[in-house]
Amino acid sequence: MTGPAAALLPDGRRLHLQHGPIDLIIDVDGDRQAAYAAAQARFATVLAELVGELPALRSPCPPEGRSFAGAIARRMEAAVRPHAAAGLFVTPMAAVAGSVAEEVLTAILAALDAAGRPPARAYVNNGGDIALYLAAGQRFDLAVARVEDGGGHGRVRIEAADPVRGVATSGRGGRSFSLGIAEAVTVLADRAGAADVAATLLGNAVDLPGHAAIRRVPARELDPDSDLGDRPVVTGCGRLAAAEVADALERGLQAAERMRAAGLIHAAALFLQGESRVAAPADRAMLAGAPDRPSSQG
Repeated sequence: MTGPAAALLPDGRRLHLQHGPIDLIIDVDGDRQAAYAAAQARFATVLAELVGELPALRSPCPPEGRSFAGAIARRMEAAVRPHAAAGLFVTPMAAVAGSVAEEVLTAILAALDAAGRPPARAYVNNGGDIALYLAAGQRFDLAVARVEDGGGHGRVRIEAADPVRGVATSGRGGRSFSLGIAEAVTVLADRAGAADVAATLLGNAVDLPGHAAIRRVPARELDPDSDLGDRPVVTGCGRLAAAEVADALERGLQAAERMRAAGLIHAAALFLQGESRVAAPADRAMLAGAPDRPSSQG
């Protein structure tokens, strides 16, 4: 495997960092030179840090949690632990993308704060799992996309006064396997790692167990190293009746409302075969028209 690669994108503004399966897009409204130097320095150690504790990170989180040496692994475990304590099967890998984004953003902010030049806005996008920084008066707009084909579902606006600093989208057809049939689940949370694991688990919850139109195979048959082991992951879903779509979405919606009630997420939008459900505060409009490009998928 080659080492970390870094390059500015053609717009001359955003930084692209890539190493193995980790692929980041970074943008900063501020001192980009200092910010990007800090991002590259932290990114250089990320993959080796994760690989060093990978067996434990691929194993289920116990309700009481565990100790990890690496900062990113600790973020991952902290993100999944509340769900494990609630009795769900989950491994820290469910929060890996969001936790990496958090860690790199933290390095950027620390460098700029030390220099006395905090940014107006900054984000680290790890394949659609996004860690945000917003100074007072700033906002961040993003499009919600289906993970299967990149088609648009709507827009989200996050204001600096909002508690949201993490966004993640998961579902069938994304980068990871799903136990459910949601085409996309987008979650807003206070941190990217928390949004990441919640999107994964809510994607699993949108389901119709035992339905003949849903094709499943053990995860291990697709990837011998999968943290899901022999659990059946969805490889296809035929056309469902309207009542079946509603039933599957309702399962996910109930799970999302439980997460909201527990303070684990701020909002979630769930999508399946042209229908959607939203769990959000009354003043949070997660869908605000069609996007002009997909920017949150993973």
